[in-house]
Amino acid sequence: MFNEQAVIGTVVEEVLQTFPNIVCVDDGSSDGSADVIAMSGAHLVRHPINLGQGAALQTGLTYARARAGAKYFVTFDADGQHRVEDALTMLATARSGTADVVLGSRFLENADTVPWLKRQVLRLAAAASPSARRLRLTDAHNGLRVLTRPVAENLQITMNGMAHASEIVTYLSRSSWRVKEMPVSILYTDYSKSKGQSMVNGINILFELSVRQRGT
Repeated sequence: MFNEQAVIGTVVEEVLQTFPNIVCVDDGSSDGSADVIAMSGAHLVRHPINLGQGAALQTGLTYARARAGAKYFVTFDADGQHRVEDALTMLATARSGTADVVLGSRFLENADTVPWLKRQVLRLAAAASPSARRLRLTDAHNGLRVLTRPVAENLQITMNGMAHASEIVTYLSRSSWRVKEMPVSILYTDYSKSKGQSMVNGINILFELSVRQRGT
């Protein structure tokens, strides 16, 4: 989470009703996000400065992997866009033993609910990624994921910014893990849309990917 004080308390309260073990990574927030989590019952891990979503996910996974008995790891955005019921459905698939990784997709069903600009950028990012094409993914940058423990233990995210999602997809495409994509619904609220992340994040994703590709 990064400056999510307005919504993070509600998000965590809702998720705690189903998932009792929550790790919130405060990625250098300058508001009261960390204070809200400190009183919520969730685990709080803090970055002293803003490092980016990729770094926050790696910190959260590292902390969660150290908890005894953890078998499944769900990544869940802090802004209230994900639905707990989608996470439960994806988790059931992982628990069935038919997949090692379950990825959420906005484009398998109800794609029209995704804002037009974001829809175009995300589809372009998926189409431009050889790894996403190899896995036949329709949505390479969805924040809702379920990882089994062996996958989580071997995943090391090195891209601190938004291109971490493409790094994860590349890792999966080069592995023998069974990857399944499932439809999810994203709740694009006035709050999330007011943050104006669609174009900025899309540009960041494409830029970071181009830099990484030139360097490999």
